[in-house]
Amino acid sequence: MQPRPAGADPVHTTAAEVMETAGPQVCDDMSVEVALAVMAAARTGRLVVCDQDGQCTGLVTRTELAAVRDSSDYTDRVRLRDVLGDHGSFASPVTTMAEAEHAMRARRLGALPVVDEQGSALGILAISR
Repeated sequence: MQPRPAGADPVHTTAAEVMETAGPQVCDDMSVEVALAVMAAARTGRLVVCDQDGQCTGLVTRTELAAVRDSSDYTDRVRLRDVLGDHGSFASPVTTMAEAEHAMRARRLGALPVVDEQGSALGILAISR
């Protein structure tokens, strides 16, 4: 995860203490092509995806969306909600880093949205490579 403060204890350090800003948030009815254009314009490799009510529904990466776009099944009607798959994992601001790291490694996730009680994205936890 990054950034972990020097000497931080992953058992007691919470997601709220080390999360990155959420970055661009887009609606789940956005097309894959438009989402890729938003990523390029924002110079980011991931987007937080929200539903019509503003609740976080997941996270998509440029790599995932490029793979969808390059597949033989792709059409311009494919929306982000169609490709979210198993991206419904979230962390709470009080989730410990130990818990978050365990969940991310078990689910093979590179990043995890941090959401509040209403489901709004507050930030992102990312595994540093």
